[in-house]
Amino acid sequence: MNEATLPATPVRRDATRARALLELVSSMRFAIALLTVICIASVIGTILKQHEPLGNYINQFGPFWAELFMAIKLNAVYSAWWFLLILAFLVTSTSLCIARNSPKIVADLKAFKENIREQSLLAFHHRAEGTLAETPEAAARNVGQALAGAGWKVRLQQRGDAGWMVAAKAGSLNKLGYLAAHSAIVLVCLGGLLDGDLIVRAQMLWGGKQPYNGGGMISDVPAKHRLPTSNPTFRGNLLVAEGTQSSTAILNQSDGILLQELPFSIELKKFIVDFYSTGMPKLFASEIIIHDRETGEAIPARVEVNHPASHRGIEIYQSSFDDGGSSVKLKSVALDGSDKTFEVDGTIGSTTQLTRGQQAGAEKLTLEYTGLRVINVENLAGNGTGSGMDPRKVDLRDSLKDSLEGRLGAANKIQNKKTLRNVGPSIAYKLRDASGQAREFNNYMLPVELGDGVPVFLFGMRDSPAESFRYLRVPADDKGSIDGFFRLRGALNDAALREKAVQSYARQATDPAKPELAKQLALSTSRALSLFAGAEAGSGKAPGGLLAVSEFLEANVPEGERARAGEVLVRILNGALFELAQASRQQAGLAPLPRDEKTQAFMTQAVLALSDAFAYPAPLAFQLQDFKQVQASVFQVTRSPGHLIVYLGCALLILGVFAMLYVRERRLWVWLTPQGAGSQARMALSSNRKLLEVDREFDRLRDRILGTKP
Repeated sequence: MNEATLPATPVRRDATRARALLELVSSMRFAIALLTVICIASVIGTILKQHEPLGNYINQFGPFWAELFMAIKLNAVYSAWWFLLILAFLVTSTSLCIARNSPKIVADLKAFKENIREQSLLAFHHRAEGTLAETPEAAARNVGQALAGAGWKVRLQQRGDAGWMVAAKAGSLNKLGYLAAHSAIVLVCLGGLLDGDLIVRAQMLWGGKQPYNGGGMISDVPAKHRLPTSNPTFRGNLLVAEGTQSSTAILNQSDGILLQELPFSIELKKFIVDFYSTGMPKLFASEIIIHDRETGEAIPARVEVNHPASHRGIEIYQSSFDDGGSSVKLKSVALDGSDKTFEVDGTIGSTTQLTRGQQAGAEKLTLEYTGLRVINVENLAGNGTGSGMDPRKVDLRDSLKDSLEGRLGAANKIQNKKTLRNVGPSIAYKLRDASGQAREFNNYMLPVELGDGVPVFLFGMRDSPAESFRYLRVPADDKGSIDGFFRLRGALNDAALREKAVQSYARQATDPAKPELAKQLALSTSRALSLFAGAEAGSGKAPGGLLAVSEFLEANVPEGERARAGEVLVRILNGALFELAQASRQQAGLAPLPRDEKTQAFMTQAVLALSDAFAYPAPLAFQLQDFKQVQASVFQVTRSPGHLIVYLGCALLILGVFAMLYVRERRLWVWLTPQGAGSQARMALSSNRKLLEVDREFDRLRDRILGTKP
């Protein structure tokens, strides 16, 4: 009878693939690869500013890269789905690795390996043989007691009449260090996930919460954009102005914000800020009162940088400070020198509607009050002469920032002594047209002495936040105001006053006996002054100023004669403008300007400012007249239960690393066999590291146990 042929058992490919996948996920190379990706992502998140508006990325990197950053969430690396997924895989991989190796490690910790064959001892690098006077049993007990007294864990095994085996081990903490270090990685990642956006995202996914990207009052935001006070973990910002209180924190998301309700409200009684001589903040502190909603208790507290307050498991940190709605009074300044001025009152963060012109269809402008700085400390040191900053570095072509940065830098630079000075308050605002396009302006309230004999008012502007401010320098008159300059600017637009100044200059600059020469000089002066005032269309594109005069010279004077003609024309122009300034003062009923160095410095700066005024992108500027500052504190409020887990993980990581690096696992075997009245001893030592210390330790053990030397 033939035996039936049994079908071969099919190979379960799915099980094989599952085991292979499990081996990969729980392998060391997979965990190291994940750690590498996390490190790269962390570097990107450190270098690239996080949670910035899209416009900032477009200005800095361009539309293509900005859209790419937003698509792969590089603008919010630490809360990106792929970053959280990598962390989750790292936790899974490390946990599987621990699960796979823990039974082996535990078993190895319990085992003394006393069943090792005596012949195997001959294969160890550290081995020795000797003769003892005691019987094998007595020798085994003596050796065991000696090793136990030296801190070894010992187990004795009798193998019948063949002899006794003494098995000892020390340094088992080394393997526990492996478990502690790997467990630390899991704990740190779990703590990071718990304190991150994972729970907030879960509420958005399954709890119906949605980011809010609109405007309006916080009290009007619907409930679907609010997180409850029971939210176990969050990290948000809270802005509180002096004399007010708030109980709703803002959690920034990549596509909007979420509002986090707090179980208490924070009232800011006083904000304290102290500065170094350099103008950098030295101390942020907030005197607050915490109003508990449940008990009604009012708890006073003080919050400083690195010294938070805590209430109901929520930490309150001093993050920054801001304007809390300061009130300002601004006066308009017409760049064409007209006397059509007006004053506006506003608060920082609000807007005022303006109309350019009174006729129908006049352009509508929106004045946005964006910032008030009461203290502006700048380095005004000169080039070792004490003459101050070069004013030509602070105009519409060069920014104040660039000029200051030239005098700051690393310690290895050879720099002149700094002259730090508070140049007073400044107002920042935007002028937005009907199409939504806006320019940003930053004007100083007080004149700044830059070292050229006359202080100047700085009127700054920039087209985008990515640029530095460029400044128009308006010289202060003999009364320390801008009236003298803008009186001269208005006279420049008056044809009658220009003609009067031309005739006055021609009479003073020529011999009365030569009327023809005076007439010719008057014609040249009138032409130059008209070009400078923009009253005569030149051959170029410049609307006026020195650039229009330069374009006229390039078009009408041979190249070889331009330098000499330019010097003559500028001298004529300066003289005519001085006479124009005298005529404007006479018309205003003021005494004429004295012919001294101070007047010369004023006129020098006035000529440059008149020329640069044609490049100013707005028909008017606003000067800060008065203000009432209201400070605000920016607090970071956090509920982070995961930080205790992270602390535990860090402690385990330190212990684990030290255990693996500085604790050596050693095992010692001593095989004792009968030999006459005594016994024959054969010993061997193994260690997980080959160090000179192991050699010395074996020598000490050999001398102590066998009493012999090689």
